[in-house]
Amino acid sequence: MKFDPEGFINEKISWLKKEIGNEIAFAATSGGVDSTVCAVLAHRAVGKRVIVGFLDDGLMREGEPDEVVGRLGRMGLNAKLYCVADPFFEALKGLTDPEEKRKAFRETFHRTLSHLAKEEGARFLVQGTIAADVVETKRGVKSQHNVLDQIGISPFREYGFRVLEPLVDLYKPEVREVGKRLGLPREVFQRRPFPGPALSVRVLGEVTPAKVSTVRKATKIVEEETADLKCFQAFAVLMNDMATGVEGGRRKFGEIVVVRAVDSKDAMTATVTRMPWERLEKIRNRILEDIPSVVKVLYDITPKPPSTIEYI
Repeated sequence: MKFDPEGFINEKISWLKKEIGNEIAFAATSGGVDSTVCAVLAHRAVGKRVIVGFLDDGLMREGEPDEVVGRLGRMGLNAKLYCVADPFFEALKGLTDPEEKRKAFRETFHRTLSHLAKEEGARFLVQGTIAADVVETKRGVKSQHNVLDQIGISPFREYGFRVLEPLVDLYKPEVREVGKRLGLPREVFQRRPFPGPALSVRVLGEVTPAKVSTVRKATKIVEEETADLKCFQAFAVLMNDMATGVEGGRRKFGEIVVVRAVDSKDAMTATVTRMPWERLEKIRNRILEDIPSVVKVLYDITPKPPSTIEYI
């Protein structure tokens, strides 16, 4: 049966209005299509009684916090920026195992949300969980930070709020349809996916402010140089190992950055984007010139499966 975005929107607005009632809700929003669609649905349901919060966890892309909050405000949402980087870096300190890092982020994310929700007097968390998040978490592929009830974690018992997930039965293509029908800007409903744990999942090994700074710079370069490229995702990853390079005729140990670009519809499978060699060379040159600590730039040609799209 063909998906009906208009019917879905009406159904979910009515549902959110009934569930939230006269209470206050908190919608944690990254600026991506899933969380933004969720926030707009909640706003259509209860207006300014939904606080659309952007958590600046120190792991976002360059300029992203102010850019996203500004855009949400221009859309008429009750948007607020919360600077909360310290607890996230503290929680990730010393961790190198990918699953441990994801779980540490999830715990810190919801503990932080619990604190903010109490400050704002909110009893509900409106969350942009989609079907792919649940599938990957339940199958043990990787823990998505926004999956709780489905794996036996009670948000009310653990964190003190009820979670409402209007998009949980949809995959990315349907979410984009809903965003388009809601009248969101094209740059929002067609935005490339960005992981909830942000740049922490693009740093292999321990996540530190210095490593995040490096991958943030590389990410900016990759996104700028692929902005006109039709692909599902394009990003940079900082490896944990060091490699040997040469500078001034002498040996130099430096960092390794991997560039990844994939084509996909729903993130469940993906093929590698066949990027022109000249474009790859330009990306390589910019990374090496702008980030002196990097001595090697690689291009990942592995599809999903056997790989995942993200590295951890």
